[in-house]
Amino acid sequence: MDINHIKHIGKLLKQEISGHLGELLKGGPLGKGASGDITHPIDKRAEDIIIEELQKLKVPITLVSEECGVKEFFGGGPRLLVDPIDGSRNALTGVPVFSTSIALVNGDTVGDTVIGYIVNLVNGDEFSAEKGKGSFLNGSPIKTQEDDNTKVIAYEAQVPGRDIAAIMPLLSMFDRARCFGSTALDLAFLAQGALSVFTVPCPSRSFDFAAGYLLVKEAGGIVTDLKGDSIDRVSIGVKKSTPLLAAGNERLHGMALDVLKMGS
Repeated sequence: MDINHIKHIGKLLKQEISGHLGELLKGGPLGKGASGDITHPIDKRAEDIIIEELQKLKVPITLVSEECGVKEFFGGGPRLLVDPIDGSRNALTGVPVFSTSIALVNGDTVGDTVIGYIVNLVNGDEFSAEKGKGSFLNGSPIKTQEDDNTKVIAYEAQVPGRDIAAIMPLLSMFDRARCFGSTALDLAFLAQGALSVFTVPCPSRSFDFAAGYLLVKEAGGIVTDLKGDSIDRVSIGVKKSTPLLAAGNERLHGMALDVLKMGS
C-alpha cells in the first residue's frame, strides 16, 4: 500500500460522505465500536468504504480502526490506523468540522508511522505526508510556524471542567484559543502553520493522532506528551495512550512546556 492507494480511498470518502451526509445523519446509534465510543451510521459507512477498498487491493495489511478494532487482510501486514470520522459529534450536531485520518505504520509504535493522510470531509482539503519527504496540503508543500509569536492555540477537552482547568495557564498566554473537535484536523492545521500550538491534556488514541503526528514532524514541528517526552515509542492500538503537546517549532514548544510545568 502506498500514498496513492490512500488518496484514492480519501477521494471515495469525500464523494460518499459529503454526497449522502443528510441521509447518514438521520439514523440512530448502532452500538459501541472497539474503542468504546458510540458508532453512528456515518462512522460505519466511512469504515465500510475503507474495508471495501482494502479487500479490492488484495495486499497484506492489518487494519486498526475505531469501529471494528483490529482486522487482518490477506494474512495481515503493516498497520493501517484509521479514524473513519474524527469529529463525529461535530457532524451529528451540524458543526462542519470533521475528517478521516489514515496512517500507515511499519511497526508497533507511533514512531514507525511512514504515511499520514487526513482529509477534511467538509471542504475536501487533503493533508498528506511520507516519512522523509515533507508534508503537503492539496499537493503543495506546507511548513509549521517559524517564529515564536503566541498567535493561536488549539486544544481538545474530553472533560471540559477538568481538562480546560489543567491547561488554562497555557491557553492564557496566546492571542486566541480554539477548540475544533477533531484532533486530526488540529494537527493538520498546525502542520500548515495556521496554529502555533495544539494540546490534548488527556490520553488520546493512536488512530486519532498518528497521521497528524507525521504531518507535523515532516512540516518542521514537534509532537510530545505534556512532559516533553517523545511519543515515538507509544504503542499503537485502540486504547487511549498519551496526552499531546504539539508546536510549530522548538521555541514555541519550550515556552509551552515551561508554562505547563509552572502550573503543575
